[in-house]
Amino acid sequence: MSNVGIDELMDYTEEHMMKAVEAMSSDFATIRTGKASPALVENMMVDYYGTPTKLRELAGITTPEPRLLVIQPWDPSSVSTVEKAIIASNLGISPVSDGRLLRLPIPELSEERRASLAKQVKARAEEARVAIRNIRRDANETAKKAQKSSDITEDDLKDMLADIQKLTDDYIKEVDLILAKKEDELMNI
Repeated sequence: MSNVGIDELMDYTEEHMMKAVEAMSSDFATIRTGKASPALVENMMVDYYGTPTKLRELAGITTPEPRLLVIQPWDPSSVSTVEKAIIASNLGISPVSDGRLLRLPIPELSEERRASLAKQVKARAEEARVAIRNIRRDANETAKKAQKSSDITEDDLKDMLADIQKLTDDYIKEVDLILAKKEDELMNI
C-alpha cells in the first residue's frame, strides 16, 4: 500500500474492502444449502487431459429441479473424469452417470451438517472481517505517514481516518448481512 498516493488512498481502500466481501460471497456460493445451484460445482477443478480445468469450461450445468443438478460434458469421453472429480471433492454428493451426463441429486442436509456448515460460514465471514480490518490498518498507516511527511494537514488526517473507519463499518455491516442471509438459508429447509 506504500506505493499508493494519498489522493488514491480512499478509492484503493474501498476497492480492496469490496474485493474481500466479493471473495467471501463467492465462497458462500459453493456451500450447499439443500438447494441445487450450479455455483456448487462450476469452479470445481477437473483434470482434463492433464490440465486442471474448471468444470464450467468443460460442461453445461443446469438445475432442472430444485434438488437436482445435471452436468453435461461437451466431450462425452470426459464424463468419467468429471465424475471422479465430483467424488473426490468434499461435496458429499454421489453423481449418477448414464454415460452422457451426470445427475447430482442434492440430499436434504441433516441438522448436524447444517450446524457444521453454519460454523464454516461464520469462520469465513470472520476471515473477511479480519481482511477488511487489515485493509483499514494499512490505509490508516498510509494516511499517518502522509501527515508526518507534511503531504496532508492534521485536520485532513482526522477527516481521512474518520472516512476510512466509516468505510470499514459499512463493509463489515455488509459482511454481517450476507452472513445472516446465508445462515438463514442453511438453517431453514
